[in-house]
Amino acid sequence: MLRIPVHTASRDYEVWLQAGLLRDAGRRLQPLLGVGRPLFVVSSARVCRKWGGVLLPSLNRAGFRAQLVLMPDGERAKRLATLEALAEKLIRRRADRDAVVVAFGGGVVGDTAGLLASLYMRGVELVQIPTTVLAQVDSCIGGKTGVNLVAGKNLLGTFHQPKVVLIDPEVLASLSDRQYRAGMYEALKCGVIGDARLFRMFEQKRAEILRRDPAVVNRIIAHSVRLKSATVSADERESGVRQMLNFGHTLGHAFEAQSGYRMLHGEAVARGMVGATRIAELIGLCDAVTARRIRDAVVGMGTLPPVKFDSHAILRRLRSDKKARGGQVRFVLPRKIGEVHIVAGVPSTVVIAALEAGFD
Repeated sequence: MLRIPVHTASRDYEVWLQAGLLRDAGRRLQPLLGVGRPLFVVSSARVCRKWGGVLLPSLNRAGFRAQLVLMPDGERAKRLATLEALAEKLIRRRADRDAVVVAFGGGVVGDTAGLLASLYMRGVELVQIPTTVLAQVDSCIGGKTGVNLVAGKNLLGTFHQPKVVLIDPEVLASLSDRQYRAGMYEALKCGVIGDARLFRMFEQKRAEILRRDPAVVNRIIAHSVRLKSATVSADERESGVRQMLNFGHTLGHAFEAQSGYRMLHGEAVARGMVGATRIAELIGLCDAVTARRIRDAVVGMGTLPPVKFDSHAILRRLRSDKKARGGQVRFVLPRKIGEVHIVAGVPSTVVIAALEAGFD
């Protein structure tokens, strides 16, 4: 089993990565959490239909008192109403401060259950068991939690680091091709911002990635987790280098919200990466060859759903982004593969030109 450490001021913990880990989760967690600990597994009906029959028996065999707590799936469920409903369920089940919340699902479940754990009884332990590519390579690590407002994505949230993260690549077999590719865009992002070797895998191993070759997928997850873990360890609260992880997200969050969350998060990030790269090219930060490599890597993962956006509506969304400072939108822009810069004060005319350029 690969164990990748995360060191933060809040706590040190590990990310465990191994095929088949879900079947062994109870035994692995027992020495970390203690026998008989009440576990509240927050998940969706879809995930539980596929994998609940593996995880829950594993936990109960190890002596835990595991209970399933269901929430709706999809980005539209990431609201305060869902959080309140989950908290009420915990109260009815007599969850106290000894409880452990287990986030068992994709990014929506992980973010919402993480926020629940940070607030319930002023904070209880959290275990992250991600079941999508996007959650495994990105959102389950680093302690970010949150729910959405009408104005935008993740505008209410906390930092609440988990006790441990369990990643089992075998669960990705049940993802649709669309969900799988959407998650891989987040791994591609990691390659652009800080891991040129990972980026080259997307150029040289595209066929293996698309057919889900286990060896290649495991390497991609491991590379992404190491980069995310190192970044979080250096900057837990996103005051410095951790901001680099937002490459593609400033525009992506605006696309996602403007679509009414019909667009998958990874798809929105993919479009955001192309838009950010176009901005970098237009302001002279990034050369044309590098820009083309990034666009080709995104497009090579598959056709994104066609959408049309009003560029001025996207600009309005950008101004309410939580990463804006002093009224200025801050973009993470590539300079070369493996290196990005944070740039504020990009003229609106440049942003609109990038939005209207498309993928050509």
